[in-house]
Amino acid sequence: MSYTRVLRDNAVMVPPAETAAMQRDGAPRERGVDTAVPAAAPAAALPTFVPLYQQIKSLLLRSLQLGEWQPGQPIPSEVELAARFKVSQGTVRKAIDEMAAENLVIRRQGKGTFVATHAEEGTRYRFLRLATDAGAPPLLRRRLLDCRRMRSSDDVARALHLDPGDAVVEVRRLLLDGETPVVLDDLWLPGAEFKGLDAARLEQWRGPLYRLFEAEYAVRMIRAEEKIRAVAAGPEDAALLQLPPGAPLLLVERRSFTYGDRPVELRRGLYQTACHHYRNELS
Repeated sequence: MSYTRVLRDNAVMVPPAETAAMQRDGAPRERGVDTAVPAAAPAAALPTFVPLYQQIKSLLLRSLQLGEWQPGQPIPSEVELAARFKVSQGTVRKAIDEMAAENLVIRRQGKGTFVATHAEEGTRYRFLRLATDAGAPPLLRRRLLDCRRMRSSDDVARALHLDPGDAVVEVRRLLLDGETPVVLDDLWLPGAEFKGLDAARLEQWRGPLYRLFEAEYAVRMIRAEEKIRAVAAGPEDAALLQLPPGAPLLLVERRSFTYGDRPVELRRGLYQTACHHYRNELS
């Protein structure tokens, strides 16, 4: 039996048609339903109203996706964006407020609004829900075990929306709290988007892994979904985690998505919970 959790704090809307529904004064255009439908025409779905601030948000997301503003860089001011899109400043502010709540941008008092980055202290481990039994986030260090390019299996290809046999990068690593192995991670990345990623580059990198992805491969993880189940440690996994075979573990399978809700990472982590636990806040 497994438990599925979707990390909704980073959900992203796919941009609709850009400016068709905007007026110069910023008010949403009325969208009526044409009732003069020929008798032979098939039934069609009624048009869906999209609030103006959501349309502006979609345009801002499109600019992020296209790399107009890079992670860590400031975006234009609300006044500049209002002039650009010919809407009110309040409409822009509402769009940015929603993006800030989803950790897509970060407001800094007196400095402006910046594209969120996994280099930020508050976001670098946003998807890792591991905590010590004392309640504090663990200070983890990495130990790379393997990194290689390979053909994707059917299940990995399906999770990443690839064709079976497409190239992927497979990474295996340990996360340690002090000298104690806590997590055994296996992760797969689309090979076409991570050309040049190898063991040497991973060994050299000292920051968060997701920061490497956004800085050098222009791939930003903005939301994730997880499935969690209890498993027994197999002999090889138990040896790496310094546990007896059959020890209880949590298997956490995570898919991470970039803009456009496109999956760009599959990760399977085995968590040992002798002194740690999986922590989640619900509201």
